Amino acid sequence: MSKQKKNKVKPKSKIFQIIVGIVLLAFVVLMLSDLFKTKTRHNSPLKRSEKSNVYKFKKHGELTFQSKDGSFISSIDIELADNADRRAQGLMYRTEMKENQGMLFVFPNEEMQSFWMKNTVLSLDMIFINSKLEIVTIHKSTEPYATTSYPSTKPAQYVLETVAGYTDKYNVKVGDKVVFRRTN
Repeated sequence: MSKQKKNKVKPKSKIFQIIVGIVLLAFVVLMLSDLFKTKTRHNSPLKRSEKSNVYKFKKHGELTFQSKDGSFISSIDIELADNADRRAQGLMYRTEMKENQGMLFVFPNEEMQSFWMKNTVLSLDMIFINSKLEIVTIHKSTEPYATTSYPSTKPAQYVLETVAGYTDKYNVKVGDKVVFRRTN
């Protein structure tokens, strides 16, 4: 009789071990799958389903580029980042911006500024502008998602971000000036 009990216990024990093994394997597969999704999400553009959470451009004003002699170069609509929350958010998670749009970061003081591209999907031209509204630094075609620092070379009170290639297309350069006005 004791042999029969051992035989009955062994199959139940093996079934239990198999079930536990399957559950553990499924858990490991799910964890690895989630880890892979997290890593790829940070290194690739947002998926179509994530666009519903993306911020949209809001026109707050207009900005005009002028050459050193004051002649017209080009103009764009601007969204203002004029408080700490807006400056912190910037253009992160935006999946599109038109060529005639940009974001103007307004700081309370003229000082050395530095930006990065963490969580920024679009490649941008970063234009650093001093308190006299003169362009002092341009970083062209910044790398999306990069945590590299893009600093100003001189003190700046404003930073304008446009789509990558804008400064080359319109020949905007250091020493040129900007004029902007709030429309709402």
